[in-house]
Amino acid sequence: MTRVDRVVTSGTFSLDGGTWDVENNVWIVGDDEQCVVVDAAHDLEAIKRGIGDRRVLAIVCTHAHDDHINQAAALASHTAAPVKLHPADDQLWQRVYPGTTYQPLAEGDRVEVAGTALTVLHTPGHAPGAVCLHAPELGVVFSGDTLFQGGPGATGRSFSDFPTIIGSITDKLLVLPEETVVHTGHGDSTTIGAEAPHRQEWIDRGH
Repeated sequence: MTRVDRVVTSGTFSLDGGTWDVENNVWIVGDDEQCVVVDAAHDLEAIKRGIGDRRVLAIVCTHAHDDHINQAAALASHTAAPVKLHPADDQLWQRVYPGTTYQPLAEGDRVEVAGTALTVLHTPGHAPGAVCLHAPELGVVFSGDTLFQGGPGATGRSFSDFPTIIGSITDKLLVLPEETVVHTGHGDSTTIGAEAPHRQEWIDRGH
């Protein structure tokens, strides 16, 4: 039976000359035999403990900010699993892993694990190559830093844009069933139904 496990890891996020302490959610989706890791952040040993003896089929990056990818290469070396990223985030990826490559993700791609499909939704705004992963059979979407409990991800730094993230959330996420659980890149999970009524408030705040 497919399940979703969360590993919370701590580290830093650096961009535009600043560095901030952060806690990240690493999501592990699969069954007792195999899994996919979403956002390999900060703590390789903690992630390995979350995986256990399962076979890792893929390491999916919701975007290429350093706090979401800083253990991706090490985990790939440990598991022989491919790293997958939307190529619109290549500039950010190259800052952490210069000269290296990954498997490109595109809108509509399906990442299969344990009989469940995670469908890629390209949701730029927080980062150009930001993606969410929708698993309708599980009733969940992994939103990375696109949508949080309380609103959209930050758009005040390089490579981000507020109108773009609002468009992505409106067109790709708020159309999902209200009961869909949103597993975020940081903090607590929420639901589409809890966030959808506040769209106009986000726009009015403009943050």
